[in-house]
Amino acid sequence: MATGRDAPRPEDTMRKTVHLAVYDTLADWETGHATAELARRGHRVVSVAATDAPVTTAGGLRILPDTTLDLLRPEDSALLILPGADLWLTGDALAPFARAARAFLDAGVPVAAICGATFGLARAGLLDGRAHTGADRQVLDASGYAGGSRYLDADAVTDGDLITAGPTDPEAFAREIFARLGVFEPHVLDAWFRLFAHSDASAYPTVAAAG
Repeated sequence: MATGRDAPRPEDTMRKTVHLAVYDTLADWETGHATAELARRGHRVVSVAATDAPVTTAGGLRILPDTTLDLLRPEDSALLILPGADLWLTGDALAPFARAARAFLDAGVPVAAICGATFGLARAGLLDGRAHTGADRQVLDASGYAGGSRYLDADAVTDGDLITAGPTDPEAFAREIFARLGVFEPHVLDAWFRLFAHSDASAYPTVAAAG
């Protein structure tokens, strides 16, 4: 048992905790790179749902949440990850997660949203003043948001504390998360992305040497 100066400080634990939003129809493939590497490199990945009932992903996997939105506080987290899901596009069921994202951004805690989650943030007005990307410009326009002029045709975009990406770019999404949290040194991050996004075998030794 660690004691004295070896004991972890509460603020260190908070900086190492990443919250992953989970909900029915969650797109399994969009956050796997990010959460796997974060967990492997010392972060605690905590799933958060609207209730404590199991959720079922698009792939049919059942997830039992670790915690619920009513207990989620930005000060206890290093990052909130919002995966895509069909429910973002079909109603207001996931609006509480967009409100949580607003609370995180207001508190200066990063938020990473991919695919349908970018639509939800657009509808909540959170992309109006921030550079961003998503599945498609026209898809986001359908949200009725006022941020169309800030849309970028890119694999992933970081603007301050907000990271956005489209559904076909989970590697770029992870890259931006790793960069924002300082998970890899820049040369390792570049190699990681070349390896996983482009199957560049020459990048493997650099990634492997990083542990």
